[in-house]
Amino acid sequence: MRSWLLTFATLALALPAWSPARAVTFKWANDGDVRSMDPYTLDETVQNTFLGNMYEPLVRRDKDLSIIPGLAVSYEQTAPTVWRFHLRPNVKWSDGSPFTADDVLFSYARITGKGAQTAGNVASVKDVRKVDDLTVDFETKSPDPILTSSFTNWPIMPKAWLEKNNVTEVPVVGVSEGFTLRNIMGTGAFKLVSREADRRTVLERNPLWWDKPETNLDRVEFNVITSAATRVAALLSGEMDMIYSVPPQDIDRIAKAPGIHLIQGPELRTIYLGMDQMRDELLFSNVKGKNPFKDKRVREAFLLAIDTDAITSRVMRGQGVPLYQMWAPGVNGFAKDLNNRPKVDLVKAKALLTEAGYPDGFTVTLDCSNDRYIADEAICTAISAMLARVGVKVDVYARTKVKFFTDIGLGGGYKTSFYMLGWTPSTYDAHNVMLDHLVTRGLRPGLGIGNSAGFSNKRVDELFPLIGEELDKGKRQAMINEVIKIVQDEVGFIPLHQQRITWAARDNVELTQPADNTFPMRWVRIKQ
Repeated sequence: MRSWLLTFATLALALPAWSPARAVTFKWANDGDVRSMDPYTLDETVQNTFLGNMYEPLVRRDKDLSIIPGLAVSYEQTAPTVWRFHLRPNVKWSDGSPFTADDVLFSYARITGKGAQTAGNVASVKDVRKVDDLTVDFETKSPDPILTSSFTNWPIMPKAWLEKNNVTEVPVVGVSEGFTLRNIMGTGAFKLVSREADRRTVLERNPLWWDKPETNLDRVEFNVITSAATRVAALLSGEMDMIYSVPPQDIDRIAKAPGIHLIQGPELRTIYLGMDQMRDELLFSNVKGKNPFKDKRVREAFLLAIDTDAITSRVMRGQGVPLYQMWAPGVNGFAKDLNNRPKVDLVKAKALLTEAGYPDGFTVTLDCSNDRYIADEAICTAISAMLARVGVKVDVYARTKVKFFTDIGLGGGYKTSFYMLGWTPSTYDAHNVMLDHLVTRGLRPGLGIGNSAGFSNKRVDELFPLIGEELDKGKRQAMINEVIKIVQDEVGFIPLHQQRITWAARDNVELTQPADNTFPMRWVRIKQ
């Protein structure tokens, strides 16, 4: 009997740390899902950060958002327009096949090819050349001082796996089918186990990951719980370990709950309104034969009618700060002295509408998500009420972000007349906002993809490449300031606010909340 007990004890001590008996599972919830498992279908924070647990870039962000090595161990410039990246040796895809320079070249061809919606992350690249299996040269169109910042948001994909499954081109969500919409083969800390769209996606630790994990998680369950009340209840009951989107109205309640803590901080995101200034007739309006938003007076009237102080203090319950430029504090290029928003002036707004030929206002649809930003649908409803005070009837069309992003243009449709959107520049630099949202749509391949408004200004288009290559900080900021003033003077967009990040987790959960609102699982630990 004693011999049997010794044998059992020896076997127990020999059990590996990942034994099912000691497996650590982390369950978290959000109000909306990831749109697809293909990282090139959408450039959006929730999608980027979730897929970043499985796919990895050449360089990545640390907890303080500094740039650190990823799939590349080092890099240097061999010429003003040539960057040489030295790839990390002995990295394997989760099927055990080796990661090489061929994967990098193939990923570049794919992200700049048909169907891709994230080409802006490599927009400055002119050519990619393989030096050897672990060395790649990138030649840029002109000197690019922030190339590595752009590359932090470019996940590398496996050439052989994509070719084998016939997904060398990026499938369009809702239009074409593709293996990558539901499947993943990455090099990251976790691997995909199961995918139930709009319900649950399960990951498990990748035993082949090259890095030393800080996490002790063996399994991650990402749950979609659209109801705010149900999501909060799931956290308070212990069904969920963490919720990513915390309803503003429940913050005080959660803060007082035993065993739960809030994680809060300012986010590098600007929430703004866009107006279709390209079409000769709006798609969703009662005005026929012309487009009211082509008239600056109409756009200015909208600006003067919207009370951002009321939105942030009442609708968002203090979870936002009003803004008057397209990039928030913390983003390189923010100009504090240019952030003075005009006061609400309903009399002037009505006068401008009358001058423009709309004394009785008009009707337009406002497109919004209802599961992406803090109080997004409630904010749109409030904006509708504010514009009603100057005679404009706004019909709010709120829907899940998967449908919303596809309709307004981040999937290529641009089926919108008036919309609310948020953006955190992946480079944490104003130039990225220009690249995606301010330059003329289609100016060059990969530029203006997020410019659903069709805003176009010749001087902004001229300044954009100059800002991208200027090394003198003073001269560069002067040009950025000029862009800020142009967008404000033209009312090209209506910035609303910088939102505050609020997460909530059980007390045994240790995590990091970066200012870009990303949520890497490699930094999550559950205390046992």
